[in-house]
Amino acid sequence: MIFLPKVTLIALTGLNYKTVEHAEAIRKSCEGIEWGDVKFIQQANITDVNSWNKAVIYDLWKYVDTEYAMFIHHDGYVINPELWDDKWLNYDYIGAPWPLSVDEFSYYTSEGDLVRVGNSVSLRSKKIMELPTKLNLPWKSYFGNTNEDGFLCVHNRKVLQNNGCVFAPLEVAVHFSKEIEIPENVGLPTFAFHSL
Repeated sequence: MIFLPKVTLIALTGLNYKTVEHAEAIRKSCEGIEWGDVKFIQQANITDVNSWNKAVIYDLWKYVDTEYAMFIHHDGYVINPELWDDKWLNYDYIGAPWPLSVDEFSYYTSEGDLVRVGNSVSLRSKKIMELPTKLNLPWKSYFGNTNEDGFLCVHNRKVLQNNGCVFAPLEVAVHFSKEIEIPENVGLPTFAFHSL
């Protein structure tokens, strides 16, 4: 059994949205791991994917009393608990790697830096969860998208780094989770996954 007293396992959804599937993801994520806390939150104000993304940014931290949260979904959760690495707690955000961009804006910061690690199924520090509210970061669309992982890992990356947040590098993230196969993660087992 792996003991993670500093980490809350959490899922956040709208009312009655894939409740059975989320409960099963939580059950599977608890196999072999004793979390500091386990929470399944359903909010009435989450009515579509945009309101869900916004709630993740501004509300998720309110439900977490530990230093970190493992944020999961009905289609993304822990699958290999034995691969847990305590070094991941050195980062404020670690998710699955993203592919190379196929355009001039996806995964690029406003400074032109390509970001290869994000994904919403992730390990997050309480600090990075709280900062958008504390800093009053505006909720807005970027290139027509309002994805919460892009909001944190790409579009507000510099301001979060300037406030002490550390993002996991690609060579670490390939062991944490997989969303899609990329050259860097072929054949690698991962702690978690997120399906497309």
